[in-house]
Amino acid sequence: MSPGPARGRTPGPDGGGGRRSPARRWQLVRANADAVPPSTRRFMARARQRRMRAALPWAVAAAVLAVAGLVTWTVLGTGLFGVREVRVVGARLVTPVQIRDAAAVPDNAPLARVDLDATARKVGTLPPVARATVEREWPGTLVIRVQERTPVAAVPQGDGFVVVDGAGVVFQRLDRAPDGLPLVKVARPGPDDPGTRAGLAVLAALGEKLRAELVAVDVAGLARITLMLRGERQVFWGDASRGTDKSTVATALLSRKADRIDVSAPDVVTFE
Repeated sequence: MSPGPARGRTPGPDGGGGRRSPARRWQLVRANADAVPPSTRRFMARARQRRMRAALPWAVAAAVLAVAGLVTWTVLGTGLFGVREVRVVGARLVTPVQIRDAAAVPDNAPLARVDLDATARKVGTLPPVARATVEREWPGTLVIRVQERTPVAAVPQGDGFVVVDGAGVVFQRLDRAPDGLPLVKVARPGPDDPGTRAGLAVLAALGEKLRAELVAVDVAGLARITLMLRGERQVFWGDASRGTDKSTVATALLSRKADRIDVSAPDVVTFE
């Protein structure tokens, strides 16, 4: 008697006697929100809020830096806020064109990048300019304010005259003597010339009445200074020392009929 098939075994598709378990099939299913417990949902919401709060300062900082970079690039790197106008204030002896040429600021140069101090120094190299300041006036104007030198005396030079300020700086040349300025006769006018400084010191010491009679201060030497007055009268001043005393004595003696008054030693006055 032949043995039958083994009990409990089912022939397979290939005729074998082994049993195979059916294959499992997996499928992802989105859970309904109600399937998540409320406590879990609250925890997850708080976690998202914490992440957002932590990232917010960085986002704000990045936005600020981006805006600042854009503004900086616009102001410094483009001609949007460039120099459109150079306005000159306070100039009489020099023209606005001369000042603009001395400033040498290119058209449409970024206004924020203009070196104000360097520009003021350039303008200050013009002889009539004693001091210059430069300011920005947004969006596109550069304002140059100049303080010109104050004329104190005129010095004959060749066929014309030069004008000097109180420090002896020569800042103007004229074909004729300017009205209202006394003459100071020196060979080499300038701030470093001892004769120029002595003549200006004498001029500064004169009182109003004596100055009204003055025609010129003749500096033949540091100890040979003479005031040339109206009516061809002279006051021999000597050197520039004791200017106030000499001015007082000379003023008091103007009524004397004398062609020459010597106040070089104001305590002992002589007449000629």
